[in-house]
Amino acid sequence: MTASIQLPRPVPGQRPALCVMVLGTSSGAGKSWVATALCAWYRAQGYRVAPFKAQNMSNNARVVATPDGKWGEIGTAQYLQALAAGVVPDVRMNPLLLKPEADTRSQVVLLGQVDEALSQLPWRGRSLRVWPQIAQALDALRAENDVVVIEGAGSPAEINLHSSDVVNMRVARHCGAHCLLVSDIDRGGAFAHLYGTWALLPADEQALIQGFVLNKFRGDAALLAPAPQMLQERTGVPTVACIPMQFQHGLPEEDGVFDDRGSAGAGQAVHTTIAIVAYPRISNLDEFQPLLQVPGVRVVWARTPAQLAGADWVILPGSKATAADLAWMRSQGLDAAVVAHAAAGKRVLGICGGLQMLGEALIDLHGVDGNAAGLGLLPVTTLFAQEKTVQRTEVRLPALPAPWQALEGMAASVYEIHHGRTAPHTAMQAAGQTVVEAVPGLLWHSPDGVVLGCYWHGLFENQSVLQALWGTAAPSLETVFARMADGVGRWFQTVE
Repeated sequence: MTASIQLPRPVPGQRPALCVMVLGTSSGAGKSWVATALCAWYRAQGYRVAPFKAQNMSNNARVVATPDGKWGEIGTAQYLQALAAGVVPDVRMNPLLLKPEADTRSQVVLLGQVDEALSQLPWRGRSLRVWPQIAQALDALRAENDVVVIEGAGSPAEINLHSSDVVNMRVARHCGAHCLLVSDIDRGGAFAHLYGTWALLPADEQALIQGFVLNKFRGDAALLAPAPQMLQERTGVPTVACIPMQFQHGLPEEDGVFDDRGSAGAGQAVHTTIAIVAYPRISNLDEFQPLLQVPGVRVVWARTPAQLAGADWVILPGSKATAADLAWMRSQGLDAAVVAHAAAGKRVLGICGGLQMLGEALIDLHGVDGNAAGLGLLPVTTLFAQEKTVQRTEVRLPALPAPWQALEGMAASVYEIHHGRTAPHTAMQAAGQTVVEAVPGLLWHSPDGVVLGCYWHGLFENQSVLQALWGTAAPSLETVFARMADGVGRWFQTVE
């Protein structure tokens, strides 16, 4: 008997590239994770690989270079997929990014840049405007690579959106993709989800579905029979992989999803508990993934004052709607809980929108975010500008007081995504309420160092920062990607 991998292989150097597309029966099925694993596997086989997702809806974004030398935004999932593929991330890999600001409103980022005109258009009104740029970006990647691993969004069988689709089967048809349909079997009903999704597609799109993937499986795989065979008899599509549940796999969960369980010390006795306030429009939550893997560090996603109790640190993360999230904190009683935490001499860290919340006031003259009173933990104010600051940078941390002293002089790779411009409150300064502006316009702390705020995302993704704070670090991304690539070689294997 011989074993073979149930994945297509490209002819090296042949253009346009082979396209392998990962679709899902629902959001949360595991598309992002499976696509990342495929990027890592194709890279390990020696192919030149690039990821692609036509449209991503997420407030988790990363800063990458644009073709004209500027900085732009793409979804974090495609950023990580590019790293798994071993290539430099660029805006073509996620040409359309929708950043939700409310339940019915999103900021539209096209090829890395905010497009106010598109942001004002209704959902269905955008497709004609954006499809040419999406197709052009995909075709450019196909011309440069052996394989393009494409991720869909939601489900391809959302028939109410089919006519305006720019992210699922329209993309698959455009490039003749080899499509894999993924279902989360842990939720139950996976075979019905797979069959129902396939059945709702028109015949020409059904023909593009080349394999079903059962994801997040727990138990004895022998018990699945005869369901995969019965499903193939009805659809003609084989089940090509059964992926075991991957706990602590080392990557953030799919866009906009985080694990409410937090972490419990990564297998070690807990010495530090960090409560991260999980407001409704939390952004860039993925930057805290390394904390979930640091031995002895417990992470709690906090939505109530009770969940802050006993925490050593409180982190106010980024927000896509800072004023609205501040109002939510007040409605939950979290504002008073954070202030009490600081008053007890325990660390409070605000990042980007979280920094803005720590100040005295948010001032919005342009309708960017909203006006609000801050928590009053730092005597600073934030004025929202129409222009967004988007950039990556290498920094060296300045002299810091005792709670953060271990970070002094540390080099770190960070990124900024913000409309706010923060500055000391001049009247309060004059009255003797001081704040230390350790890095002009970017980092402030209270004189005693208990409260610190900055505009830098990604600090905890620097292994040196984790080492300085806790004497240990999380597994590197390269270690995670190698493990994923090895897994693909087992999960997609068939014995002949």
